Amino acid sequence: MKKIVLTLALAFVATVGFSQTEEELKTQLGAAKDSIAAIQGRADAIQGKIDALPGWKKGAFGTIGANLSSFNNWYGQGTPDLASGNIGVTVNAFANLKEEKFFWRNSANVNLGWVKFDDKNDDTDDDSFQKGTDVFNITSLYGRNISKTWAISGLGEYRTTILDNFNDPGYLDLGVGATWNPNANLVVVIHPLNYNFVFSDNDAVFESSLGAKIVADYTKKFGAINFKSNLSMFQSYKSGDLSNLTWINSFGYTLWNGIGLGFEFGLRDNKQEALNFALADNPAETFDTVDNKLQTYFLVGLNYAF
Repeated sequence: MKKIVLTLALAFVATVGFSQTEEELKTQLGAAKDSIAAIQGRADAIQGKIDALPGWKKGAFGTIGANLSSFNNWYGQGTPDLASGNIGVTVNAFANLKEEKFFWRNSANVNLGWVKFDDKNDDTDDDSFQKGTDVFNITSLYGRNISKTWAISGLGEYRTTILDNFNDPGYLDLGVGATWNPNANLVVVIHPLNYNFVFSDNDAVFESSLGAKIVADYTKKFGAINFKSNLSMFQSYKSGDLSNLTWINSFGYTLWNGIGLGFEFGLRDNKQEALNFALADNPAETFDTVDNKLQTYFLVGLNYAF
């Protein structure tokens, strides 16, 4: 009986001792996390001061994604002999100049993709990669400061495709107005006077017009995470059918030496493009009848930054 009591007592003491040790370790872990947060806060503050310094700031990041596959005699699927794949590349680059009295911000976004679906048993099937995602945007914004957060500004923005139908359509926005820059990460452009030049072989659908331009650009780095969001809207004063919107979001998580995981998705609303596409199947289609569905794309893959 004494042995049993002694064993239970030792077990109780060991349990209490282990519990106390675990609590002590949790306390130490909490303190370590607080220290890490404090260090990161100081690092972010220093980085903010660096970003606020005058001069040029340049950089780029993007995503590379690829998926290739080949099947032979794989009878469990509808196409037993198949070669398929997709390849995608995105680039987000910037070159920004900041001075005491003015700023000049330049950026480019390129997203290119190719897809392949080849039935090896179909001699008429195309076995090459076909053009998929095709996005090309460049922007240049110049502003003269009138306060710490506001500036009188001029904007030039060009959007088109480069793999297919280059500049057909192409969009060139030129406008003037004001820019709000509350911090180093956010820029909001408000231009009530903007002309949207549209270049296309189909003048019956695509039309240039005067309107308002709003651009919101947010770029932020949270430790190993890069994030960029760019919203560009044009509202035509002539007709809502001539308005358009593009919103592109990019995420990157750096794992080692500028290489990591990346994700990018984009949205676009453009009724002129929807009508131009629909007319190929239905020549009687009009702005009033066309189904203007939201255009989307996304890419997941390896991320790079420099």
